[in-house]
Amino acid sequence: MQIISPSPDLIQQQSVRNKRLLTGVFVVVAGMVGLAFASVPLYKLFCQVTGYGGTTQRAEMAPQTINMAAAPVSVRFNAVTNSKLNWSFVPVTEPVSLIPGEQVTALYRATNLGDVPSIGTATFNVTPQKAGPYFMKLECFCFTEQLLQPGQSMDMPVTFFLDPEMATDLNTSDVDEVVLSYTFFEAIES
Repeated sequence: MQIISPSPDLIQQQSVRNKRLLTGVFVVVAGMVGLAFASVPLYKLFCQVTGYGGTTQRAEMAPQTINMAAAPVSVRFNAVTNSKLNWSFVPVTEPVSLIPGEQVTALYRATNLGDVPSIGTATFNVTPQKAGPYFMKLECFCFTEQLLQPGQSMDMPVTFFLDPEMATDLNTSDVDEVVLSYTFFEAIES
C-alpha cells in the first residue's frame, strides 16, 4: 500500500481557501451581531416614521385651527405593568372625547410598591393601528427611565392631539375610538 502525500501547491491552495472561508464566516457572524444590536433602534425608527404597529408620531405643536365639523373621537387610556416590575401603573385621566386637532393632556400614575428603589421605562402603542399615524404626541414619558423610591408615586403627563387629516382619510373614517396604551418594564441596567 502506497501513501500519496499532497503536493505543496495543493496544500497552499487549500490553506488559502480555508482562510477565505474563515474570513467569510467571520464577516457574516459580525454582520449578524451588528444587526442584532441595530435592530431595535432601526425598528423603532421605522415605526416612528411610518406609524406601523400603532406607533404614534411626534409633533412640535398642535394645529392652529380645529375643524369643528369633524366627528369627535373618544380616546381611552390603558396602563400595563410587566410582572418583573413591582409597580402600580394606572391612567389617572378618564376617557376623553376630542375633535381631531384639539390638544389634550392625560396623566398616568406610577407607584413603586417595593421596598427598594427601582427604575422603569415605558413603551406605548395605539389601537386601532390605522390610527397610529394620526396620533401626534407633543410630550411623553415613554422610553425615558423613571426612578421611583420605595412607596413613591409619580404623575406622568402625555400631551397629544389627533391629526385633523384623520377625519378626511377614508381608511380611518370609521374610527370613533382610539386607545393609548403604555406598558412599563423594568429598565435594563447598562
